[in-house]
Amino acid sequence: MTEPESIPTIDVHAHLLLPEVEEAVAGHPGLAQARDLDARRNGPAALAVSGPMVGARVPKLTDVAVRLAAMDAQGVDVQLVSPSPSHYHYWAEPRLAEKVCRLANEGTAAHCAKAPDRLHGLGLVPLQHPDLAVESLDHALEQGLKGVEISSHAPGHELSDPAYGPFWSRAEETGALVFLHPFGCTLDERLDQWYLSNTVGQPTENAVAFSHLIFSGVLDRHPGLKLIAAHGGGYLPTHIGRSDHAWRARTDAQSCAREPSSYLRQLYFDSLVHDSHVLRELLRAAGPGQVLLGSDFPFDMGTDDPLGALRAAGLPDAEFHSVRGANAAALLDLF
Repeated sequence: MTEPESIPTIDVHAHLLLPEVEEAVAGHPGLAQARDLDARRNGPAALAVSGPMVGARVPKLTDVAVRLAAMDAQGVDVQLVSPSPSHYHYWAEPRLAEKVCRLANEGTAAHCAKAPDRLHGLGLVPLQHPDLAVESLDHALEQGLKGVEISSHAPGHELSDPAYGPFWSRAEETGALVFLHPFGCTLDERLDQWYLSNTVGQPTENAVAFSHLIFSGVLDRHPGLKLIAAHGGGYLPTHIGRSDHAWRARTDAQSCAREPSSYLRQLYFDSLVHDSHVLRELLRAAGPGQVLLGSDFPFDMGTDDPLGALRAAGLPDAEFHSVRGANAAALLDLF
């Protein structure tokens, strides 16, 4: 039996930047349009802060030696590394989208290969082209990655879209991890001040995306999916009672097989909620076996001390060690 103290500390929410992806999309008209949309959604004040913030963190996002030193300072043994969501480029046409995903998969694998005992990776799929998602998922797995990262939706497609059926089937069949990390919020200019685009937008997108997966029956049809929700799943876990009430009270909300709250125990959630009370409620709602340590390394909306944030919740020892690393070690098959 593995002693709790011997289990590695594993951060499942950490990012990298891939210059080769940005070089591939440079100069395309769709990129300028996407940046215009991003500017409208975030507002000028947010962009003025975010540019220098990301610039200062480029070494941690690109240099493995710098990453490992930062991990050591945090007490993190292993990271699950995913591309920055800015690399999604869901505006891209099929051929360019395939190239973006191949470059992201290969670049992430090469980054992790420099420290294979400490870094594991996730790739990308072109969510805007559901018919290409299986091929890109297979390519990611062929590179030795653990799965892929996706956003909460793509233009014209919610995650409940039946067109994603083959992708969910393939992810379930292969045991691939699917890390759901939103990028952008469809509330657009309503959130263009005070960084509401992130503080309100990201948890909203998480709640909407997972509600689509629950109510549409995707989780009924694919009970073996290994889905990880960034940002603690947003507002959904702490407000799931309203979904349960709708399921009981309204026939139009009864398209899933059972109460929505029961599906939380099929999902995984990172611990990045910035509030000890919310973290404890997440553990209660989803179960202590479903929560994983997450930091959003190295961005400013993450935490530089994920273990400190976890300790602040005052969890029982068994739950603390489960979240610190045991749950992720089992999910990543590190035992």
